[in-house]
Amino acid sequence: MAELEFTLFDWAIIVCYFGLLVYLTWQKDWQTDDEESFLLSGRKMSLAAFVATLVSTWYGGILGVGEFSYQNGLSTWLILGIPFYVFSALFAWLLAGKIRMNKALSLPEAVGNFYGDKAGLFSAVPIFILVSPAPYILMLGLIFQYLTGGAGDFLWYASAVALFSVAYVTFGGFNAVVHTDMLQITLMFGGFIFLIIFAGMEFGSFGQLWESIPADYQDISGGHDWQYILVWFFIALWTFVDPSFHQRAAAAKSPRTAQKGIFISILLWSVFDFLTIFSGMYGFAILGSELAEPIMVYPYLANEILPIGLKGLFFVALLATIMSTLDSYIFLSGQTLGRDLLVKIFPQIKNNTLTRISTLIAALIGILLIIIYPSVIDLWYVIGSVMIPGLLIPVMGVYLKLFSLRKGWVLPTMVGSIAVSLGWLILGTITSEGTYNYTFYGIEPFYPGLAISILFWIVGRKKNDELLEETEFTKEIVD
Repeated sequence: MAELEFTLFDWAIIVCYFGLLVYLTWQKDWQTDDEESFLLSGRKMSLAAFVATLVSTWYGGILGVGEFSYQNGLSTWLILGIPFYVFSALFAWLLAGKIRMNKALSLPEAVGNFYGDKAGLFSAVPIFILVSPAPYILMLGLIFQYLTGGAGDFLWYASAVALFSVAYVTFGGFNAVVHTDMLQITLMFGGFIFLIIFAGMEFGSFGQLWESIPADYQDISGGHDWQYILVWFFIALWTFVDPSFHQRAAAAKSPRTAQKGIFISILLWSVFDFLTIFSGMYGFAILGSELAEPIMVYPYLANEILPIGLKGLFFVALLATIMSTLDSYIFLSGQTLGRDLLVKIFPQIKNNTLTRISTLIAALIGILLIIIYPSVIDLWYVIGSVMIPGLLIPVMGVYLKLFSLRKGWVLPTMVGSIAVSLGWLILGTITSEGTYNYTFYGIEPFYPGLAISILFWIVGRKKNDELLEETEFTKEIVD
């Protein structure tokens, strides 16, 4: 691949971007000991701010989308797009308003208030892993390694940007995240609009692109088996247990704001998916089918076709897309580790102080994770396949009576489900041939974990019905 052609003017644009982030987060009035203000912006977030922070935060895996669209074409929409539209809409319809009316300041707190302290404390562990900033630290490291011509280990670059994010998040809290996200969403859309325009000028129209790509790139299934496709629909259930969704719904100024904001966000995600997927396919057509690092298709394409200035702007768009999610997930990881876990060990330290300290710990753990799983798609897959089955039914049960469990059944459900998924993943890794093949007996690890969770839910509800019948019978005898 051609060496990056980057001028001082392009670098100046990137420096200005980081300067803007510092400026937007340096607001002294944000420094507060009030938890609701620090964690949820006082629950006063407007519709515009809600949409900006949700859209930008939920789309941080931009290099992973590029990797998948370069290798699979249109099926990216089926696997990484449509499932999340569906479950985001269901989240808005079923949960958003109820979360806004709930007094809990975090998802583990909501679980603890409903099921008891032990359940809340344990739920904080998988939630902490679920919002790991690892995939976003990995992507930032790769981008900066490319920007510097491959000089140095990408871990150094990743660590530096992660610590920069830690600095302004710990200073400004959720307000800092929201204000920077309002800048990030503008940059991410602008950058990809320019990329796809210049790709069209370089190669040709969408029609010409469509005729040039392989048949399986035009197939909505992409040649994947339906079990693989279906598991991504199940992984999209991530939406229901994702703390960033819960945090933003809780921070909205009203239940209506939360619901309306999610539906607007789905529309914007679909537009951005169009831009990113077709940019990936243009990358395939312009750069060829033999890229050594498909995850870098967007940076390589930008280097190939964009002029001075716009090249710098596009790299800022990439950074903004990733940074918007990185800062949100670092903040949520720190909040979960500090406020929902470590506070039980260090009750003498203020919650906000523990959250600030824990953001640094979360970033360091994320750096360790990318050494183990140096692939964005695999990080999403592994974390989602193991953690979501154990959280899904208990979390939904907090807000929907149909899924509620008896208190005594919650811990066994979470522990059993996560343990089975993790065990299945390990067995699949040991016994399967090929890199990152996690199936055991041809079954994805998500399914047995979810089956255990559903089994506990069915048995628990049956026991609950029997208890209710026994109570009513006893009452009749007494009467």
